[in-house]
Amino acid sequence: MRLLVVDDDDGLRRSLSLLLAAEGYDVTAEGAPKTGLRRALSEMFDVVLCDVKMPHMDGVEFLKRYRKEGGEALVIMMSAYGGEDAAIEAMKEGAYDYLPKPFRSDEVVLTLRKAAEREQLRDRVARLEAELARRQETDVVAESRAMRQVMDLATRVAHHATTVLITGESGTGKEVVARAIHRMSPRKDKPFIAVNCAAIPDNLLESELFGHRKGAFTGASHDRPGLFEEASGGTLLLDEIGDLPLGLQAKLLRVLQEGEIRRVGETTTREVDVRVLAATARNMEQEVKSGSFREDLYYRLNVVRIHIPPLRERLEDLDGLVTTLVRRAAERAGQQVTVSPEVLNAMRSHPWRGNIRELENALERAAVLSRDGVIRLEDLLLNPGSNGASPALPSDTLPTLKEVVANAEREAIGAALARTDGNRQQAARLLGISVRNLFYKLKALDLN
Repeated sequence: MRLLVVDDDDGLRRSLSLLLAAEGYDVTAEGAPKTGLRRALSEMFDVVLCDVKMPHMDGVEFLKRYRKEGGEALVIMMSAYGGEDAAIEAMKEGAYDYLPKPFRSDEVVLTLRKAAEREQLRDRVARLEAELARRQETDVVAESRAMRQVMDLATRVAHHATTVLITGESGTGKEVVARAIHRMSPRKDKPFIAVNCAAIPDNLLESELFGHRKGAFTGASHDRPGLFEEASGGTLLLDEIGDLPLGLQAKLLRVLQEGEIRRVGETTTREVDVRVLAATARNMEQEVKSGSFREDLYYRLNVVRIHIPPLRERLEDLDGLVTTLVRRAAERAGQQVTVSPEVLNAMRSHPWRGNIRELENALERAAVLSRDGVIRLEDLLLNPGSNGASPALPSDTLPTLKEVVANAEREAIGAALARTDGNRQQAARLLGISVRNLFYKLKALDLN
């Protein structure tokens, strides 16, 4: 266990550090409460031992600030004679226990052992909840060691209001992990709202996040709450956070620090209770270095980071993902769909640069193209080295995107009509489009 001792008494601080180090604990000590608070928030500690009476900041204030900034370690207060009331007040604020001074060495060790047992019990409960969540959530496949570590960390942070930065290549399932964190959190019965910061024009994004009042700008015909208010009590996922404009970054930082938002066109603030998760495929350290992302906001978001490895680095998850995605494709197609062994072998050697999103698109396309519900190699249309979004193309040609899309639509529509013996209503249902849209595409693609 890593321990932080915060006490302005030099002698007690040194003696306590020696005692705990002799018991096998990793001990760090600070004499000034402000320095101790910065240390507690910037490093990972299991337990913080904090004196109640200290100059400039007492133990109760230390605890309040520590919890407000997302500190998660157990806090044990130490109080001399006459400080019991303050220690009890600290326990009401969430302190784990308190030790009256002077204390014997065995009292300290016993208290820490009890704290360790409590943490072990919490970890055990968290692991069981994580396993239950994995069984309940079909989108999360964690057979590989890498993904088990991802889900273990997700479980540990789910019970706290700490901001989490989820990183990984495009298509790795960052939103899926974010939803799992929400489901395992005390906020699971409240809204989960995801917003793609890159998909909304800069001039509309502030209103989308924070809301606006009537008349704030052209088209604002009525008061409208933003996503922070809509997610009240729940979780807000800011996807593609690296694309957030610099002007909004400052406003987001203020919301995270103060817990308040201001609608566009209003002068008063509103309190919000929202757990913020952020996701990005960008190298955020490089974004900070280049000046396109605020360093202070980056550190505020990056309290806990969960990195999701690409699919090519966790192929142990492939079979489980295929099972899940094929079942989903079968439900959409309205018939049983299976995968031949040769397809699974081909998938294991494919680079999957588009990750799970590419895998899902490939399987859905193959389910439509298969003639008897069995996905074979010729149905998969994998192009080694591509993102799997289109069939293999001759190396000496470079078709336009319109041509690629038209060819893919022509093959999918042809396969759907063949499977339904030319029944256009059934074919449209298989393709997930309206009959009118199918007629339009038949005419546009010159299909009879």
